Amino acid sequence: MTDAQARRCHMVTHTLTPELAGRVRLAGLLYLVIIIAGLGAELVLRGPLIDLGNAETTATAIIEAPGRFRLAIAADLLMALCDAGLAILFYLIFRVIAPGLALSAMVFRLIQTVLIAANLMALQTAWLLLAKAPGMADAHKLALVFLDLHGHGYDLGLVFFGASSLMMGGLVWRSGLFAKAFGVGLAVAGLVYLVGSGLRFFAPSLSSAFAPAYAITILAEVAFCLRLLLQRNPV
Repeated sequence: MTDAQARRCHMVTHTLTPELAGRVRLAGLLYLVIIIAGLGAELVLRGPLIDLGNAETTATAIIEAPGRFRLAIAADLLMALCDAGLAILFYLIFRVIAPGLALSAMVFRLIQTVLIAANLMALQTAWLLLAKAPGMADAHKLALVFLDLHGHGYDLGLVFFGASSLMMGGLVWRSGLFAKAFGVGLAVAGLVYLVGSGLRFFAPSLSSAFAPAYAITILAEVAFCLRLLLQRNPV
């Protein structure tokens, strides 16, 4: 075996430094903002206003709570901004382990970020139809189409995020900085995202039955976020 082959076979692990520990904690902070903003926008602010089976009820709810609906858009935009920063931070943290894999994970996560940010235009279009064109024929039904389109666009972004999570699982597993269980959790979360998004597009009748599996993604990501936040400086 040549020296080059020996180096490739050797498992590279991180040496924790104060600078690296600071990056890890900053990554945890950005991750926390992403989780709070993302879940808050979907489950607390926007979700209760939308009934995809009833255009009139949805239109009335949004028109009566314009601040809440637009705050959900702002929360999603904040999430996207933090996600872009987190993608870069993760690359800086894990590039020592596997530069190619770390770069790939960053690119796939950034693609997800771009798709989710651009997809906010579907929400803005729905808002403009309801607020600026109330007399337009079928405005409420058309707005509901754009709200549904936003959901599909979000799932499209999660395809790339699922792939990124699988790569991150491998990086975390190999890093030596974190327990391997965190790597397993991120990889499983990635599979859930991929399966869930695939069902949304190709077998929508099964999406509702699969929805509880997303609890796994929340658990895995919250656990990893807390681990990042609690990173200590080297002694």
